[in-house]
Amino acid sequence: MPIFFLLATISTSLALIFASLSTSVIISRRRRRRRSVGFFHPYTNDGGGGERVLWCAVRAVQEEDPDLEVSVFTGDDATPESLSSRALDRFGVQLLRPPMVVRLSKRKWIEEKAYPHFTMIGQSMGSVYLSWEALRKFTPQFYFDTSGYAFTYPLARIFGCKVICYTHYPTISSDMVSRVRQRSSMYNNEALIAKSIWLSRCKVIYYTFFSWLYGFVGSYAHLAMVNSSWTKSHIENLWKIPDRTRRVYPPCDTSSLQELPLTRPAEVPIFISVAQFRPEKAHTLQLEAFSLAVQRLDSDLPKPKLQFVGSCRNKEDLERLQNLKDKSRELNMDEHVEFHKDVTYRDLIRLLGGAIAGLHSMIDEHFGISVVEYMAAGAIPIAHNSAGPRMDIVLGEDGCQTGFLASNKEEYADAILKVLKMTEAERLTLAAAARKRAQRFSEQKFYEDFRAAIHPLIANPTAFR
Repeated sequence: MPIFFLLATISTSLALIFASLSTSVIISRRRRRRRSVGFFHPYTNDGGGGERVLWCAVRAVQEEDPDLEVSVFTGDDATPESLSSRALDRFGVQLLRPPMVVRLSKRKWIEEKAYPHFTMIGQSMGSVYLSWEALRKFTPQFYFDTSGYAFTYPLARIFGCKVICYTHYPTISSDMVSRVRQRSSMYNNEALIAKSIWLSRCKVIYYTFFSWLYGFVGSYAHLAMVNSSWTKSHIENLWKIPDRTRRVYPPCDTSSLQELPLTRPAEVPIFISVAQFRPEKAHTLQLEAFSLAVQRLDSDLPKPKLQFVGSCRNKEDLERLQNLKDKSRELNMDEHVEFHKDVTYRDLIRLLGGAIAGLHSMIDEHFGISVVEYMAAGAIPIAHNSAGPRMDIVLGEDGCQTGFLASNKEEYADAILKVLKMTEAERLTLAAAARKRAQRFSEQKFYEDFRAAIHPLIANPTAFR
């Protein structure tokens, strides 16, 4: 059977790769390893929550030990000064000093388009190759993965590094396996496979095998930080290192956003959607739900506007953005919808400050920084009823509701209409409760928890084997 042959080939390849790494090159690199932290983050211009975590993590390390040299492994054409400026301009994070840049030329091996089939295993193996390039160019004492490339951890260990990671979401999860078993068609499960019993069974075998591999390589982390209760549960189940796993909520800019007034202009109610233009963010669902809500809106209520705010990583994201614009035109929603691409941090605050509510629709969003940003800014969140938003964020505060959870177009439309029909007093009460809830996920709280997690390892690395 082809899939068994493929899995056997993958296993053999992994064994050969790890065996071949015991060479004089690695021995030499281990001897020349410097007391520094190397952040493995191949895309330093993705503009999302993951990049914010990177820069806050860099600053936290600089604060924890000013003598540690900090470097960033990136495939972008960047300089220390440009990265430092980007951290400040895009995310408001002031680094204590610019990081050293280690330029990677093999990033194409981790791009999704390089693996039209068996994408997860392809990208994972590609990340090992990319990490090999990174560690040959510069071998730090502490190898810090902030992009979720767990397959690189055994290699970093072979190079003699202490491995730290901040995991936003597991590459594979039991939820993903369950959806394949249930033959649910989604962005990561093609309709062709979902319709076929045989193909679905083969994919379950593939996912099961990959889960085992992912658990094996993940267990090589000396310290695993995760961003939510949902992620922590999955990582502990897969990697089986609960004693080395810490939940550290991601840094959300709640300080500057909380300075925004809770009152909003009454003429045109603004709904905002802040997310990268990626398939899993389900922007089309938001647009369709908003269109449905506008159709059902009472004639005596003002017509709302939806603002899509996000960044594009590549050509595929740009195509998704254009498709979303085409869909808006198809639904006759052009006068009610705006698109803002790659906005500055200052403009993002301005846009959030004008919104009465924020939309989020990603299934199993590991955490949901944008949801917290909505709440801190005074925009009522309407988030997907799963994972981070349901387990950590959109919960009651002092007995008050802090937002809405929805699962489909009708539920989102209902929530949108509820917000539009609220009195100003009702909206302000809910927004105030949501803002208070958001304080639990502040940037300062991230720095405190992050430094508490890394301190034992940074202070005494020899105690961790």
